[in-house]
Amino acid sequence: MTSLADLPIRADLRGLKPYGAPEAQVRIALNVNENTHPIPEAVAHDIVVALASAIMSVNRYPERDFHQLRSSLAGYLGHGLIADNLWAANGSNEVLQQILQAFGGPGRTVLGFPPTYSMHSIIAGATGTRWIAGQRDANFEISPQTAVDWVCRETPDVIFFCSPNNPTGTPLSLDTIVAAYDATEGMVVVDEAYAEFAPEGLPTALTLLPGRERLIVSRTMSKAFAFAGARVGYLAADPAVIDAMRLVRLPYHLSALTQAAAIAALAHATEMLAMVDDIRVQRDRLLRELPKLGFPVWPSWANFVLFGGVDDPNALFEALLAEGIIIRDLGMPGHLRVTAGTEAETTEFLNAVARITGQ
Repeated sequence: MTSLADLPIRADLRGLKPYGAPEAQVRIALNVNENTHPIPEAVAHDIVVALASAIMSVNRYPERDFHQLRSSLAGYLGHGLIADNLWAANGSNEVLQQILQAFGGPGRTVLGFPPTYSMHSIIAGATGTRWIAGQRDANFEISPQTAVDWVCRETPDVIFFCSPNNPTGTPLSLDTIVAAYDATEGMVVVDEAYAEFAPEGLPTALTLLPGRERLIVSRTMSKAFAFAGARVGYLAADPAVIDAMRLVRLPYHLSALTQAAAIAALAHATEMLAMVDDIRVQRDRLLRELPKLGFPVWPSWANFVLFGGVDDPNALFEALLAEGIIIRDLGMPGHLRVTAGTEAETTEFLNAVARITGQ
């Protein structure tokens, strides 16, 4: 049997391993930052109706530029955005991949700031873009000066920020984004996958888009909209950026069923986002209760909590797994990450940690 090593694979891919969070079948999955709340029944009904209608025409290719979905996304985001400012793909990972296909690639570089979303560097490698790992300040923050120092030192073609950051939950100031943008002639990408879980009323990077044609804000429906299995990610940017995405996308890359489901879900944004309030409550509960069990936490604006003080992360991970609860071992010394689940799931997790640690 032939192995991967026997194939004439690209040299820069040799020895790499594919991305893969554990997929163990457990009672309580709190490891990949999914929305653990099911879609409300009334919303699910309308999505099914939309899918039933779309299925009658799947013998035809879907609308290539999915104008209706882009209009729905623009209406959801607000901030004066219109359909021409929006683009979508099969999850925000494909959005990020298309960005690097257009603006990265061989001979080009992308600057990121680990620890951050692991797919940023993986997508860089897959597109032949050289990954540059910048350094964060204390407490996993990035000051405007730190961002500018790294930009001036490396002159990257693309800069990736993550706000709130994954896996730390750390917010990113708009001043840092503006400083980095002003210091580069390249593209600045702000990954706002968890933006809906941040404190209400605070401005996001969307407010910075006017007049900044090299700024891109990526979002996803996986988290706040409980749409992880539907695979819908999107970006907001200057219309010229959307033109760039058309150059690298595959024809008809968003299926008619994906488009129909997303449009139907966006029509119920209010009901869908009601889940966010419940998740924030459980996240804040984790932030309060984990320190009582001896595990200091990092402030989080996302739907997860990174906690430290773990003498043996793998041992605690395995002990929880034995009880049917899976969280995330990120390979960060002394740390583990847990998604904010339902009230019942969060209770079971906290009780299990207390039992295992003898608290």
